Amino acid sequence: MPIGKLVVEFIGTFFLVFTVGMTVKTPDAAALAPLAIGSSLMVMVYAGGHFSGGHYNPAVTLGVTLRGKCTWADAIPYMVAQILAGVTAAAAVWFIKGTASGGAMPAAATPWTYNFAAQALGEFLFTFALVYVVLNAATAKATEGNSFYGLAIGFTVMVGAFAVGPVSGGAFNPAVGVGVTVMGLASIMNLVIYLIFDFLGGAAAAMVFKSFDMGGDRTP
Repeated sequence: MPIGKLVVEFIGTFFLVFTVGMTVKTPDAAALAPLAIGSSLMVMVYAGGHFSGGHYNPAVTLGVTLRGKCTWADAIPYMVAQILAGVTAAAAVWFIKGTASGGAMPAAATPWTYNFAAQALGEFLFTFALVYVVLNAATAKATEGNSFYGLAIGFTVMVGAFAVGPVSGGAFNPAVGVGVTVMGLASIMNLVIYLIFDFLGGAAAAMVFKSFDMGGDRTP
């Protein structure tokens, strides 16, 4: 595993989680945070996709691995780099936001009022959508060499964040889940949802992709 690929995965995941924290965590929470978050993922996918694949998400790495485009020997280091990036980004957000509030740590966002099942379903559905889009836009033969893959991936996260962000927090990414938990934006129970249902969504997307041979891998 070339160290450069891990560095690229770290950088991309860092800026994604950093953008989440800086636009969502009070003070100065932004109403258009989903647009900024989706855009940050888009630009990082375009920046590093040609080199590392631009996963920036353990659930995406799982889906790409189950799809057959990544080995487990590469997947595990990718996931470790992504999680470390999420924690590092959270630390950076704490530092900056703490400075803005005169040294006192900013308060967490208003707690979600939706139940466990609703949050789990929201995370599962849009993680499925995200990995489904990644596999079809960035790994399928029919879309090979396209120039829209980064836009499609980033906009999927933006749509999901607008749609179910108020329900589950809109992580769709275990690394983001770890990051927002460290930031104080999510509880341990929410982290459990991110770690279980985001991975399940990624795995389900890979199974659908492979079941219908959407990548064109099998000879007719």
